[in-house]
Amino acid sequence: MEPFVVSIKSLSEKLLHRQINADVNEVIESLFNEISSLEGSARIQDAQLEENAIQLWNWAVTKRAGSTITEEQKAKVRHVACRLLHSCGPENPSENVVRKQILMASKTGRTWLDCKQPKLADDFLHLAVCSLETLYSRLTSHGDCADDINTPKGEIEKDLLRVLSYQAESAVSQERHQEAVSCMQRCKEMLMRLPKESGYLSLICYNFGVDTYSRGKHEESSFWLSQSYDIGKMNTKYSPGPEMQAKVLRLLATVYLEWDCQKYLEKALHAVSLANKENMQPTGLCLKIRILVRSASPDDAVKSGLSELLNCDVPLNVCLGTVKLLVAEDRESLAFDFLKKVCQQFEWSPELGSALLLHIELLLQRGRELLAKQKIEDAITGHYTGKQLSPQILSSLHHHLWDKASKNFEAKNYSEALHWYNYSLSFYRSGQLDQNLAKLQRNRSSCFLHLQQLEKAKEAVEEAERIDPTSIFTQFNIYKIAVMANNVERAAVALREISTLAQTPVSSEDRLLVAENAAANLLSLAAQLALEHEQQKLAIKALESLCEHSQDVVQVLTALRCLVRLVLSTVENISEGNRHASMDVLLSYLKTALQKASQMNHIPGQGLDERSDKANWFRKIAWNLALQCEHSPVTMRDFFLLSYQLSQLCAPDRGVLIGQKTCLLMVAAASLEICRNMDHTEQQTELLTQTLEHIQICKEVWKTITASGTSCKDPTDRLLLLYEFEARAKLNDAKLESVLESVLELDNVEAKVLETIAVLAMEPPAHFPVLCKKALRIALSLHRKEPQVDLTRCSNCVHSLIQLTLPSGVSEVEPHALEEVWGYYEEALSIIATAPKDFPELEILWLLTRAWNTGILLYSLAQYPEAERWCGLGMSFLRHLGSLQDSYQTQMAGLYSEVLDRLDKAKKNVIIEE
Repeated sequence: MEPFVVSIKSLSEKLLHRQINADVNEVIESLFNEISSLEGSARIQDAQLEENAIQLWNWAVTKRAGSTITEEQKAKVRHVACRLLHSCGPENPSENVVRKQILMASKTGRTWLDCKQPKLADDFLHLAVCSLETLYSRLTSHGDCADDINTPKGEIEKDLLRVLSYQAESAVSQERHQEAVSCMQRCKEMLMRLPKESGYLSLICYNFGVDTYSRGKHEESSFWLSQSYDIGKMNTKYSPGPEMQAKVLRLLATVYLEWDCQKYLEKALHAVSLANKENMQPTGLCLKIRILVRSASPDDAVKSGLSELLNCDVPLNVCLGTVKLLVAEDRESLAFDFLKKVCQQFEWSPELGSALLLHIELLLQRGRELLAKQKIEDAITGHYTGKQLSPQILSSLHHHLWDKASKNFEAKNYSEALHWYNYSLSFYRSGQLDQNLAKLQRNRSSCFLHLQQLEKAKEAVEEAERIDPTSIFTQFNIYKIAVMANNVERAAVALREISTLAQTPVSSEDRLLVAENAAANLLSLAAQLALEHEQQKLAIKALESLCEHSQDVVQVLTALRCLVRLVLSTVENISEGNRHASMDVLLSYLKTALQKASQMNHIPGQGLDERSDKANWFRKIAWNLALQCEHSPVTMRDFFLLSYQLSQLCAPDRGVLIGQKTCLLMVAAASLEICRNMDHTEQQTELLTQTLEHIQICKEVWKTITASGTSCKDPTDRLLLLYEFEARAKLNDAKLESVLESVLELDNVEAKVLETIAVLAMEPPAHFPVLCKKALRIALSLHRKEPQVDLTRCSNCVHSLIQLTLPSGVSEVEPHALEEVWGYYEEALSIIATAPKDFPELEILWLLTRAWNTGILLYSLAQYPEAERWCGLGMSFLRHLGSLQDSYQTQMAGLYSEVLDRLDKAKKNVIIEE
């Protein structure tokens, strides 16, 4: 026990003196947990602990007054204080101690009840009752003049009644009905001596009745409400009053009604009749009618109740509520009769419009349209002859009229829809400016259009434009009428207005459109209408505007498909200049399609399959358009690149991959063609760099394709290397030689490929003579290995090798170059020897001339032995000339003799000088 006492004292000190680091809620919880471990019968003799209990109690009172602790925290502190005081008290406490115990126990129990913790309250309420009974027993056993008893017996009984009522409340909340009844019975027995408490007890029983009614316990609720009424009439002087008594009885009647109307009809009627006698209220009269109707009482009985209601001068809204009740309970005839009497009684009331509105509503709901129209016409007449309807009533009436019109419009009963719209129009005054009036005129215009009454439709929409010129719906109606009237110019103006207005948010228009994409939907309808009336240019403008303003990706892609088809249908029949313009337009459509299709992954309900299908359609279009641009490499490149980009959004099957590979090859080819016609600028460098990137991507795609097998005759590898070589050559790239090595590693590399490589190596701005000669030498070797040697191509190779090694017009010749060129001449002679008659004669002549000129050059440089050698080489080609041999033989022989003579003289001069 000692640890318990120490802990309680320590925690109490923390709470009472509010040490800086002590959290109030944590200390309260610790105190509450400690005291919960204390047995109920435990006794502690400790004066300081008793003092702590009183201090804790007072602390809770003061803190609660300042709202610094919650109700539950207050209950816990009181709980601790009360238990401590009781445990520290003597076995035979004095009156003062008992009074403290009673006060603390009853208030602690009350606080727990307020915290919806009846189980925790029960112990304290029981303790309070026991203490009160102990005090009362002492008083009665020693007589009224006992020395140690200072409390009058009446006060003890009054406190006991309160605590017993708390116990009853706890029992009710825990659904212990009989226990609550027993507590309340003891309270009632005490009322003879405490008549002033009858009002309090009556209210307590009423609260019990409300509580049990809310939980659907009708039998218990009826018991408590009956008790409340009975207690309330026990003493009229201290009764809660007739208004409260009537309230109790009305709830009692309601309980009987909802419990079992047929079984408890008499009790329900008796209760409501008593309520109306106690205090007449419209709610009581309406309840009586409700009971009569729900219990299937005869119409005469209900009529009697209705007459009683009207005679009591109740408000109009009560009467209308009764009408709705009758209608809901299938007493339609009674409802309309009563409504008629209500309208008569309130004929000059400013609230009459509510009754008229309800009458019209009920007639429309039951399909009695002729009577409804008659009532509406009466309302229109009255509105302009002194019985003006309030704005609220007018708004509700317009709603019903528009609803009726909309339903007829949806059913394509346009004439009837117009009839209802005209009724609504009748309530507007001439010249009135109102957004709803503009909408009404637009709706009328739509009806006239469907009825093929264009002039009336035009008049209605012009009135709408006068009221609300900035409405996109007004402009759409203007557009629609203009298209139907074949007024293209007016339709185009309206379409521009629609496109401008589409930039701002639009609200929905009487069930016509979904608000969040209203503008785009209107533009879609505009395009559809234009196509229906063969206005293709208007349709294109509408669709283009739709693509610009719609937030719906699927809708935009659908519009783009329509645009592509529309433009494609005109491309074949237009001039070349306009054709280029159309291609540019198609290119912009496809770029937008790529952008929108890429967004489909982020749209709910749009998966990869949907995106793939849509992208695949545009991919094929881009491919076909690219094929039509053979004379415009820039446009061709753009279309092939778009086709590739769109294919990336498709399912990657083999067909799509092959398409990607082909697109990238064509992009690279077109890019290189563009570069060939460009100056060497930064733009060319950028384009060549992009080309290398596309080639690299193509290699990766091709690698994926070949992993599943491919034809050995496929030229992709060869083309990729050729394109890469050209791009790197023009960029003066150091990796160029490695590309040539890759070409040489190809299976069955063709001489033609190497010849192309040689050309590319020297095509400006490229200049790679070493690589060029290497390619030509290998090409020449391959040509000579062919079963049927192509002498022309061999001669071209030799020609190029000689030209590269010994360019024309040089003034000096390196010995190693002479030796290299001499080797090429020997190769040429070897080739000529195999088929002397087939070797191109002009090429032999060129070889002859270049050899001779080289000898002359060497002669001029005083290199006489070499000069003689080269001139002799030139002469050796004479015998291979055909028709030209005779003319050149004479000329060359003379020159050669002259050269030899000069060489001899030159040699002698050299000897003399030595």
